[in-house]
Amino acid sequence: FGSSEPLDTGAKSTRAGRKMAERYLITKSQAVEGAAVPEIVKLKLERNTKLAAEKKDAAAAKEAKRTEERSKLKERTAQYEKEYASHEKELISLRREAKLNSNFFVEPEAKLLFVVRIVGIIKLSPKPRKVLQLLRLKQLHNGVFLKVNKPILNMLKLVQPYVTYGYPSLKTVRELVYKRGYGKVNKQRIPLSSNEIISDNLGKEGIHGMEDLVHELYTVGPKFKQASNFLWPFKLSAPKGGFIRKRHGFCEQRGGDWGNREELINDLLSRMN
Repeated sequence: FGSSEPLDTGAKSTRAGRKMAERYLITKSQAVEGAAVPEIVKLKLERNTKLAAEKKDAAAAKEAKRTEERSKLKERTAQYEKEYASHEKELISLRREAKLNSNFFVEPEAKLLFVVRIVGIIKLSPKPRKVLQLLRLKQLHNGVFLKVNKPILNMLKLVQPYVTYGYPSLKTVRELVYKRGYGKVNKQRIPLSSNEIISDNLGKEGIHGMEDLVHELYTVGPKFKQASNFLWPFKLSAPKGGFIRKRHGFCEQRGGDWGNREELINDLLSRMN
């Protein structure tokens, strides 16, 4: 009566890991032919048969739902790529038009910021410490995505000597989320190893996969706050080649590190990622 259900050892390890939750143990109990079967054993056999059928149906339904979600996500990803390409093409045509007419082209204002903390906790006064805490930058080389608005810019003014920030490109956003993306699930730091983790936590916001998450962050969509809060603050490495002078501002004549470095943040993040 104790024989367990055999596992499919030939399946790939990733698929096996994904379907592990569907493999709750249901014992296969078989009565010997011709032997008198006690009533309690009959009940157990009926229960196990019913449970096995329910498990099979639930696994099939889950697999069908997963396949449907994957196909939808694939379609949305193709749509996002078209959107990014058309936006870039439009900017290029506007720049060329301005150049032909001997005019200046004013670049559109950035909507997304990535802020990195570059200073530790030694000799840090209470006010900047509190602001850094509110921005979720609690450790050295922590980074977060923020929306460009007046309150955020005012907060950044208070902590400018302790952070560097700029406007990340699509490539940078994607690399950060794919390589160093961790989600906040039940107050725990969980790696984003599957789209299901994102779907379970942000599905009600219409975000079901990595590309949905990247799109919401990069375009600063209506659910940006939920997407950003779901992501654990990024834990980056020290930059390859080091900083220049952390006690001086990036825009100072002598050169430094803290402050707004606009599009040049992408170079720093490529060395820290």
